[in-house]
Amino acid sequence: MGRNDNQSALLRQWELLKLIPSHGDGITAAEMTAALNERGFQIDKRQVERDMSLVAEAFPIEKNDDRKPFLWKWVKGASIDLPGLTVTDSLSLQLVEETLRPLLPLSMLKGLETRFMQAEKQLAALSKDNRNARWASKVRSVSPTFPLITPAIDQKVLETVQDALLADLQVDVEYVNREKKSKQLRLHPLAMVCRGAVTYLIAAAKEYEEVRLFAVHRIRHATRTNETVKRPANFDLDEYIQSGGLQFGNGKTIHLSAWLDQGLANTLNETPLAKDQKLVAEGDLVKLTATVTDSWQLSWWIMSYGDSIEVISPVAYRRKIASLLANAAAQYADELP
Repeated sequence: MGRNDNQSALLRQWELLKLIPSHGDGITAAEMTAALNERGFQIDKRQVERDMSLVAEAFPIEKNDDRKPFLWKWVKGASIDLPGLTVTDSLSLQLVEETLRPLLPLSMLKGLETRFMQAEKQLAALSKDNRNARWASKVRSVSPTFPLITPAIDQKVLETVQDALLADLQVDVEYVNREKKSKQLRLHPLAMVCRGAVTYLIAAAKEYEEVRLFAVHRIRHATRTNETVKRPANFDLDEYIQSGGLQFGNGKTIHLSAWLDQGLANTLNETPLAKDQKLVAEGDLVKLTATVTDSWQLSWWIMSYGDSIEVISPVAYRRKIASLLANAAAQYADELP
């Protein structure tokens, strides 16, 4: 038996130990076999019986052989706090690791590093014999937008900002805007959100009346203060997101009307723009109506579909899109030398 086979057997037996009850009559070999197979271990009842004979020699486990089928359970008073991860635990950790990393405070993430490593090793050891352990290699979550490289964030800055957010304390930062101009700001951290490749701090600042977004990678230095955050009245993270705060808008909505080609109409039929969206076929085109947030992201989305969409109203918004398209076309009017 090779090293991987030994490790696989050990992990299987460890999983088996977790199935054994400490109360009641006990569990049969057939029940344990069914439970292990549900967890991805392809194993028969005879192998379970052999495993149980082995683990019963090393752990305080008793077999009730006064009845058939035999029942197994922990000896009364035995310590059964078994460390380690189940296959499901390991799989869950591996699948959510990429999502968790940018959202968890670094102080908490450090405590999970060993769990991530343990999950990776366990799934690798079981991948040959356990179909559940192979699930992570068969699924991916892919962004529908063009993939962008995540900007580098100063880890000391990130930890300071996260600590301030956790403690509800104000933070002094040096913030560099898109024009590369640096500014000293006193921020009142309210929330942190990952939007695609970029992590944003949602905060109020003394210089601004409204809540704003601050890209964390643009914060050069951060110092936590001892002053409590002053939260704007009625601020709610979910309501802020729903209102279009992460779409870089003005918080207002518009009733959008537009002509679509059939391809885009099919896309919106499956993934609507809004709950009140309506699509009505008229000849070769489809008319869209929907209430949407007036935002930079909406304009970007419309522009990305080029001649597949023509805005009808609001008229002012139609003129805005027409101007953007005209400026874009003008850049391609002349041939390059």
